[in-house]
Amino acid sequence: MKKIKLDNFELKVIINSLNEMRNKLLNQNKETNLIDELLMKYITVLEK
Repeated sequence: MKKIKLDNFELKVIINSLNEMRNKLLNQNKETNLIDELLMKYITVLEK
C-alpha cells in the first residue's frame, strides 16, 4: 500500500469532494456506505 502526504488544505478538498459526491448519491437514493467510510477516515486524519 502506498501512502500520500497531504497538507490540511488538500485534505479538506478531498473531504469536500467526497461530501459532494455523497450528497449527489443521497439525492439519487443510492448507497453511500463506502463514501461514508472514506469521509470518516479522512476526517479522523484531519482531526489529529
